[in-house]
Amino acid sequence: MRSKGKVFLLDDDKLITSMLSRALNSEGYEVSAETTADDIINKIQNLSPDIVMLDINLPEKSGIDILQEIKGMGTNTQVIMLTADDTAETAVRAMKLGAADYLTKPFNIEEVKIIINNTIEKTRLKQEVDFLRKVNCESFEKDIIGESIIIKGLKSKIDKITDAHVSTILITGESGTGKELIARHIHYSLHSLCFSHYAPFIGINCAALPELLLESELFGYEKGAFTDAKSDKKGLFELAGEGTLLLDEIGEMKMSLQSKLLRVIEERTIRRIGGKEEIPVNATVISTTNRNLSEAVERGEFRMDLFYRLNTFSLHIPPLRDRKEDIPILARYFLSYFSTRYNKKTIKGFSSETEQCMLTYNWPGNIRELKNVIERIVVLENTEMILPEHLPKEFTTLALTAKTELKDSFILPETGINLDELEKNLILQALKKARNNKTIAAKLLNVSYDSLRYQIKKFGLE
Repeated sequence: MRSKGKVFLLDDDKLITSMLSRALNSEGYEVSAETTADDIINKIQNLSPDIVMLDINLPEKSGIDILQEIKGMGTNTQVIMLTADDTAETAVRAMKLGAADYLTKPFNIEEVKIIINNTIEKTRLKQEVDFLRKVNCESFEKDIIGESIIIKGLKSKIDKITDAHVSTILITGESGTGKELIARHIHYSLHSLCFSHYAPFIGINCAALPELLLESELFGYEKGAFTDAKSDKKGLFELAGEGTLLLDEIGEMKMSLQSKLLRVIEERTIRRIGGKEEIPVNATVISTTNRNLSEAVERGEFRMDLFYRLNTFSLHIPPLRDRKEDIPILARYFLSYFSTRYNKKTIKGFSSETEQCMLTYNWPGNIRELKNVIERIVVLENTEMILPEHLPKEFTTLALTAKTELKDSFILPETGINLDELEKNLILQALKKARNNKTIAAKLLNVSYDSLRYQIKKFGLE
């Protein structure tokens, strides 16, 4: 039978350790017992038990001191204190120092079994939550993908904002640039190491709800505040606790509600609809918008004071066309992601022509559009290499047009040119092709015969 967990008993009463050992062994626990505190910390470290049942009053050493040493080990071992003190004052003190629970002698064996089982389950649940938080945090870290100067600067700014634990952040950018992803990254950066409490991430689209419904969702309401208010309801500011509240499309919020939001941000308290009590709020407020809020302020569609308050700590997510060097990196990331998701391991990568098509395209839908294009290819195509014909038609049409324009145009080198030398060289080439026939050379250069004669004289080519 699979062990339910390891339990270590330390009590100077042999009758107690014997009784508990038999009872717990019969329940499927691995039990080790000691009646003295000699070398006890080393024994606990070697056994790595899930639970230590520890007598508070030991003849050689205080159980409280042993508890502190166990907690100082930095392991997941939980300690349940055993006491004969009916007042349990010492046991309460032990719990303040990190004990998971305490039992008062004489024991009820069934109660012992319940407490041990609950303690182990809580420990395992905490370990799972810690693991999932770590995985989530790492995945969001990876999702800010790009090596362009713009993205490196954005990452640096995000790090500074999260290190400062600012309470209000504004994220701007076109649709599809990843504003919510950045918001979640900030949330997990702030809370991934906070295991002592649950920090939720709650989002709401300010453009999706009518004004009155949005207000009740944000601030909550008291029973009887309006016809359908049958009971009290907490708003999202309260439910977010010490986590994060995302106000998506803040630019669509009505002016009357903007003033109430400003008050919450300034005073960090809310009042439910129909309520009189001021309720403190501690959530980080992240607002996102694809609108130009400064222009909205000029048009009288957004409060100036709210804009300046939100804009104190702002992040602008650049469109994909402004960081084209990140397109191949993002494309390969999405290819790997969707190949794994749909179990399509045959696709190895992109041809150079395909990458050139993707670099030429303007990506009006930004990263969301790129993600959708790659997902479609992975699902529908059976190929080892993604070719231009696998892309949507607008990609290849645009690439062909750009290639034609590029063929007919002169590319200025990075080091620059001497314009006179270039002009002289072109005239010499035209004369050579025309076998010194100036009329034909002028046509090749698309200039008049007289202009060519002037240039020949100017450069001493007669």
